[in-house]
Amino acid sequence: MYRSALILAAALAVFISGCSSGTGSTAAPSAAAASPSSTSSASGAGTRIEVQLTDALKIQPATMSVRVGSPVTIVVTNTGTTDHEFFLGDEEQQAAHEQEMQEMGGMTHDEDMGIGVEPGETKELTVTFPEAGTTLAGCHVAGHYAGGMKANVEITS
Repeated sequence: MYRSALILAAALAVFISGCSSGTGSTAAPSAAAASPSSTSSASGAGTRIEVQLTDALKIQPATMSVRVGSPVTIVVTNTGTTDHEFFLGDEEQQAAHEQEMQEMGGMTHDEDMGIGVEPGETKELTVTFPEAGTTLAGCHVAGHYAGGMKANVEITS
C-alpha cells in the first residue's frame, strides 16, 4: 500500500511539472531589429544569463550577447525594493510597451516577451532570437525606461 502511494505521488509530480509550462509565441517581426520568440521551457536549455534589476534604474549587465537560433534563458532578479520588469523588443516595441504600461496604470505583468519582477523575486524568460542584430531590454515601470533602465542585447551568428 505504502509503495503504491509513493508511485502514485511520483507520477502525479511528473504530470504536474509537465503541465506547468506556459505557452510561447513569436513576437511580431520588425525590420529594425531581430524579434525573438519566447518559450517557457525547462531550465538548462541553451545558454543562461543572470540579470539584475536595481533601484538605481539599471539592468545589469548593460550589454548581453546571445547566439542567433540558440535558446537563452534570462534569469532576472529584482535586487531592489520597488517593482521592476524585464521586457525584450526593439525601439518600436519598447515604445508600444511603454504606452501599454501607462494605460494600465504602471502595473507590471508577465507576457510573451516580458516579465514583471517584484522586490527580491527571481524569474526566468527563455527566448530564441531568429536572426542576428541588436534589440533592447527595458523596464517600463513609470519613469524607469526614461530614466535609463535599459540594456542592449547583441544577437550574433
